[in-house]
Amino acid sequence: METRIPLLSIEEEQLLFGPHDRNVKQISRRFKVRFSSRGGTLRMQGPDDVVSVLAGRVEELLERIRKGKELSPSDIANRLFGRDGNGHGNGFHGNGNGNGGGNGNGNGNGNGSGNGSGHSHHDRNGVSDGVSSVLLSRGDGLPTARTKTQQVYLDLLAEKELVFSAGPAGTGKTFLAVAAAVRALRDGKVQRLVLTRPAVEAGEHLGFLPGDLEDKVDPYLRPLYDALNDLLSPSAARRMKDMDMIEVAPLAFMRGRTLNDSFVILDEAQNATKGQMKMFLTRLGERTRSVVTGDISQTDLPRGSSGLQDAMRRLRGMEGVGMVEFRSEDVQRSSLVQRIVEAYGDDD
Repeated sequence: METRIPLLSIEEEQLLFGPHDRNVKQISRRFKVRFSSRGGTLRMQGPDDVVSVLAGRVEELLERIRKGKELSPSDIANRLFGRDGNGHGNGFHGNGNGNGGGNGNGNGNGNGSGNGSGHSHHDRNGVSDGVSSVLLSRGDGLPTARTKTQQVYLDLLAEKELVFSAGPAGTGKTFLAVAAAVRALRDGKVQRLVLTRPAVEAGEHLGFLPGDLEDKVDPYLRPLYDALNDLLSPSAARRMKDMDMIEVAPLAFMRGRTLNDSFVILDEAQNATKGQMKMFLTRLGERTRSVVTGDISQTDLPRGSSGLQDAMRRLRGMEGVGMVEFRSEDVQRSSLVQRIVEAYGDDD
């Protein structure tokens, strides 16, 4: 049996393998399971029953560690090898080497494991759980709503296939949507996150920006990266992006695609034309959820041509579609921003 398990950081690999690869050497020697790591993916190869048990144990360890639980090296080793606090193990079923990690009393090829003085070890069991408990210090749920409208938004994110959220800056539209996407990925409801926004120039021109196309569009996508880094550790976000579990791209790159098993967020949608909005909404495939966010009062398009405003008018009341509109009282960025929003009112 072979199991491939994504690792979110080099630190995870170091903890798993231990000093001088001591942990994996003991596992290989005692349980006949081969460990290897390349490109952020751990591979476990060995007897079916042993690999299955080890994968479950390391999955539990990673979940505890990423929730911020403090575990000593001996705690981690005990959990990995199935030992209690006194170093007594519960063994594997029928794998023929119960005197190693099974009885935990140091006879046979115990290699000192009977006294419970092991080393750190962890890992995970499958891509669908690639973000298990990845909200780190924020716990295992969505951020707490601070206003009634935010609570309505959170409820819609949990219930609807497609959610539109419109309102002024600082109301949490993007942050709460990204948090819901991370949670859906962590819970195995989707396989990847797709974050996109239109690259509208607001008076500047892409041609005058330095670098290649990726360099030119990166500033437009920076707010999405910022939200990811706030919810994940930067290293975890980078690793998930490298593993193609997170994609951040301009809206134009969505054309011609079908997005299945994904959580898709279209940010700054007030700058999407009606044609672009139709194109985006028809990309959504099976088992995909989507959130469209924007502030209609800050569109850089000519009056009446915003795809966000048009879509909310056309789709309001449709089954599976939810809509929420934030007001100035929902602004959480700062009291000054709230006063600025109120001062501008409904002006374009």
